[in-house]
Amino acid sequence: MWRIPERRVRASGGFWLLLGWFAWANGWQMLVMVLGAAAIHELGHWLVLRHWGVQTACLRLTVFGAEMISVSAGLSYGKELAAVLAGPLANLLWGLLLAWLGGPWLVPAGANLVLCAFNLLPVRPLDGGRALELLVSWAAGPAAGERAARWSGIAAALLSTAALWAVMDRSGGSLWLLPAAGGMLAAAMREFWGGVLKKHYF
Repeated sequence: MWRIPERRVRASGGFWLLLGWFAWANGWQMLVMVLGAAAIHELGHWLVLRHWGVQTACLRLTVFGAEMISVSAGLSYGKELAAVLAGPLANLLWGLLLAWLGGPWLVPAGANLVLCAFNLLPVRPLDGGRALELLVSWAAGPAAGERAARWSGIAAALLSTAALWAVMDRSGGSLWLLPAAGGMLAAAMREFWGGVLKKHYF
């Protein structure tokens, strides 16, 4: 895995392949807009974590997206939930501002709003899956939170995979959606087999 220690950023080979594939299929202008939306998203997480006094160890970039790794600080459920939802909220607010400006800002506004909606899907490791786990754990305990996140993740991931395949079929083969479809299917399998292993072996 490639690493820039001083910037605390790690990017896998799959991440660079995905960038090249996306740029080839959609053009570098769209790639810049998507990367800008991703940067706004991670900035939202970082600002709230910094507000709570949590140090960020590194930012990991993979074919399935970005993941901010933080030093554990024993945050309460409420504070951790705020940090998790800060990324989608940053995309939502920035997207609404760009949409209000109109004109050439409508496309990057759409990129931010789509990224916000995608990350709110109740599928781990997306923010929506983590937020659901935290909410249920806060109300009914960690075991209930794990069950809720696992089963909602399986259902949402399978539905999202089917929807992405339908879009690819109707659009005549938008292959840049293939990594997202593959990632969703992998998430569903991980949640399912993780639950089976925990039930039978742990």
